[in-house]
Amino acid sequence: MKFRFDGGTVLLDGEEASAMARGLPGVRWDARVAAFRAPGSAWPRIRDALGNTPAEGIRSAVPVLDGWSPVDLRPYQEAALMAWQLAGRRGIVVLPTGSGKTMVALAAMARTGLSTLCLVPTRVLLDQWWRTIAAMWSGPVGRLGDGARDVQRLTVSTYESAYRTMHALGDRFELLVVDEVHHFGAGVRDEALEMSLAGARLGLTATPPRDPTALARLAETVGPVIYELTIGDLAGSYLAPFDLMTVRVDLTEAEATAYERWMSQFRPVHRAFVRNAPGGSWKAFLRYAARVPGGRRALAALREAQLLVSYTERQRAALGEILRRHRHSRLLVFTSHNQSAYAVAREHLVMPITCDIGRREREQVLDRFRRGELRALVSARVLNEGVDIPDADVAVVLAGAMGEREHVQRIGRVLRPGDGKRATVYELVAQGTTETAKARRRRAALASDEIAHTRA
Repeated sequence: MKFRFDGGTVLLDGEEASAMARGLPGVRWDARVAAFRAPGSAWPRIRDALGNTPAEGIRSAVPVLDGWSPVDLRPYQEAALMAWQLAGRRGIVVLPTGSGKTMVALAAMARTGLSTLCLVPTRVLLDQWWRTIAAMWSGPVGRLGDGARDVQRLTVSTYESAYRTMHALGDRFELLVVDEVHHFGAGVRDEALEMSLAGARLGLTATPPRDPTALARLAETVGPVIYELTIGDLAGSYLAPFDLMTVRVDLTEAEATAYERWMSQFRPVHRAFVRNAPGGSWKAFLRYAARVPGGRRALAALREAQLLVSYTERQRAALGEILRRHRHSRLLVFTSHNQSAYAVAREHLVMPITCDIGRREREQVLDRFRRGELRALVSARVLNEGVDIPDADVAVVLAGAMGEREHVQRIGRVLRPGDGKRATVYELVAQGTTETAKARRRRAALASDEIAHTRA
């Protein structure tokens, strides 16, 4: 049988195609071209189903067998890699932020010798992964995204660039590494994974989705969770121990009045949804709000309320005191909005790292922070995932509409181990708002009390 890669799919040609195609996994008749077609991701299963039947037309991979420096793994990283190998080189590895998920992926690339495409969500991670691979492998490393379009046998790409180019590149790689894989599984950009012929797939995350539908979708496109450790499993040994202090602050009278005004516009619409659809998801509520009278105004009011509590007057005062108390530490301040990040930057002379900062300036700032020339950074989202900041030991989380996943990721930013290091995490929560309940859920998302001394 003859096969052809066609825009992220596999087309079947040949006289015997009609007789055999109906028994092959993922294959469907495409009346538009009068041929059988399957998504690219089905190719490994098709190849296995064919057995000894000759299959022609699909590009043969060129292995990357040499040029790697030794990749030394910790025992739990070695166990994660072994679990992936035993699972047929498909699956998701769940390890806490700062525990070295990237090293597991590097070892997978080096030991399999397969051409590899690494997918990352941000430009910051694109540069970080590119530099890490280039330091470990002597050959050229390609990059797609942030203005670059260079495809090599080992290539790093942003999600968006992969989505736009996989129709042409889907047959170029045998191993697909997906960093922060929890961003997939909900339908957004999943086509990028479906258009790849790669049989070996490795997903990395610290916070896998808990929604069964998303997990099932990831199991189809990347593989199931095959190895998982929490912060509690590694804190005090491979991660730094830490103290988590929740500081509850009151709203001023003016803030409380404004907050109640915004929430009074949101609550009736949300209550009506709950009555009509008990247990309905937030996405379902958004769809509901988009079509009922007053729904869009309710969502706008909620956004205003969340922005208000993201950086209140008393949070400002508390942050100033924390910065003074830890004036000799390396601090990361996390906000939920760019507006709050820039407000912190202006008031406390803290360098902001946001999506508005260009790559060159961002690199310079992070390098100065690592060298100790800057002692504090403030970020809304950019530092949440994957960015390597080994010397930070204090985190201040200005909550404001932040979920459990972001909370775990942000705390992980200061848990990279060091000699005698004990990290400190402050969470500033606005009393009398929805943030109080969210803070309880965020605390529950962390590991057991054995990993941290928590204070309220």
